[in-house]
Amino acid sequence: MAAQGVLWVGLLLLGVSGVPQTQAKDQDTLQPYFQPDKFLGPWYSVGLASNASWFLEKKNVMSMCKTTVAPSADGSLNLTSTFLRKNQCETRAMQLQPTERPGRYNYHSPHWGSIHSVSVVETNYDEYAVLYTQGTQGPHQDFRMASLYSRTKTLKDKLKEDFAAFCKSQGFTEDSIVFLPEPADKCINEPE
Repeated sequence: MAAQGVLWVGLLLLGVSGVPQTQAKDQDTLQPYFQPDKFLGPWYSVGLASNASWFLEKKNVMSMCKTTVAPSADGSLNLTSTFLRKNQCETRAMQLQPTERPGRYNYHSPHWGSIHSVSVVETNYDEYAVLYTQGTQGPHQDFRMASLYSRTKTLKDKLKEDFAAFCKSQGFTEDSIVFLPEPADKCINEPE
């Protein structure tokens, strides 16, 4: 149970929002001319979709988390997320290693012992970002997740609609898409 919580938090850290011009399935869909310096700063995880069974079981109890993206000296991105877990605020950190393609990163999952590919599919940097993650969980289990990030805790309906359409274009079903509520605590409202 705790391992699943750590996993979804790590994967939640990978998410961001937007609507790609083409499908992420083709592995070539990335934000054109991705600028990591504009991607830095605070984001809220506001939407998720996944094919993982643990996600479908937990999606109704998940809430929004705040993630801060900061640069690392080696060119990687450090993501630090604060979220509510068991009525307490927790913080987790992870590092996305850059690949040869701007906007594509690798994340080593300590839980699964596998590498996940994380792509920034689309972002306007000031309002939303969409991330697409794929890899494996356990022996030969395909894992996919789409994440919608927002600079604010509220989203325009059009962004929600576009994110849902993107998720469906990636093969996610309606019941695997969730928009996360703001937690009833101060975890994501605390100053940086």
